[in-house]
Amino acid sequence: MIELPKPFIVGVSRSGSTLLRLMLDAHPDMAIPPETHFIPRLNLQCGREEFFSVVTSEATWGDFHMDRAAFKSALNELDPFSVTEGLRCFYRLYADKYGKRYAGDKTPLYSLSMTAIQLMLPEARFIHVIRDGRDVALSQRGLWFGPGDNIEAAAEFWSSRIHNARQQAPVLKHYLEIRFEQLILNPIDVLTNICEFLQISFSERMLMYHISADRRLDELRDRYHSDGSVRVKREDLISLFKLTKNEPDAGRIFCWKNQMSEADQFSYERIAGRLLTDLGYETRFTEGL
Repeated sequence: MIELPKPFIVGVSRSGSTLLRLMLDAHPDMAIPPETHFIPRLNLQCGREEFFSVVTSEATWGDFHMDRAAFKSALNELDPFSVTEGLRCFYRLYADKYGKRYAGDKTPLYSLSMTAIQLMLPEARFIHVIRDGRDVALSQRGLWFGPGDNIEAAAEFWSSRIHNARQQAPVLKHYLEIRFEQLILNPIDVLTNICEFLQISFSERMLMYHISADRRLDELRDRYHSDGSVRVKREDLISLFKLTKNEPDAGRIFCWKNQMSEADQFSYERIAGRLLTDLGYETRFTEGL
């Protein structure tokens, strides 16, 4: 069976990957699950039992609302078994739940693992969402994940993640960079380009993603510590993505210009200014650094 291209949405957290996930998920042919996170724990040598254990023991397993026994039965039908076919089975079952032809993935952290994922899934097509790092830093403040509130740490984190992804790009068969700002300002153009990249037709339903956002985000479940106590409540997870329930808002871009102090702008550009410039973003202090 010919495998259709599978989109893998990656990038620094708080860069718009969930917005793009919901847009692509609204396409009549495509389902994009919540973040998976289990692929880096796999390798091409994994057997059937280990594969099943890794996938179903991941903290995100409950978000997929799959029947564990049905998943195991589907894996048992694979002959021969391989990690590649196991992953295809997982995505196929998820797509089937929603009557879609195929599924993709949206896990920002996979920007660190693209070459490994390509070995496991040759049909993977990576969409790297990039957002102005200063806006990313503002969006990450006060959250339980990411680099914390220190502006220098935020700049280091953003620049290192983007450099890491771009260093992998030359050996990836299918890699596309998009800008969050353009997705907000020109969603039709950006989504049309993405659809061409994925070899699917453009659908206007993708522009209506916000209508189904509540239902799709409702999949998320509590995250637990190993002792069974709640680490993150589902309400807190869902609240991270509350803006995706609205149509694209130009007010979400370049907030750093009026929400970040001049001192923090200088500190951020001292570390990441050259990368900001290379990516086409405006800088205020980089010339003198």
